[in-house]
Amino acid sequence: MHIIIVNFEIHPANFQEFLLLVQENARLSLQIEPGCHQFDVCVDPAQEGSVLLYEVYENEAAFGTHLSMQHFKVFDDLVKNMVRSKSVRKLSRLEQDGSPAD
Repeated sequence: MHIIIVNFEIHPANFQEFLLLVQENARLSLQIEPGCHQFDVCVDPAQEGSVLLYEVYENEAAFGTHLSMQHFKVFDDLVKNMVRSKSVRKLSRLEQDGSPAD
């Protein structure tokens, strides 16, 4: 499994609008992308403007498909001026025995 963790810091004036847009992006990813297994949108109530995405894809190719989807491109374009900072981590999930999950 291919794991993506995205940390966003959003301009306070855009926070609520960003949340609506990112939740729609998550919903569509799960609905129309067979390789997207999980897409959680998380906020930290103690840090206004902080949003974390936890995404699970079948493999790296499925994540590549996500980035090419029209709904993602629309989301990415709509939020680009709302984002103060963004970091992306790509991880591989391990099985219980320590071997990489396929």
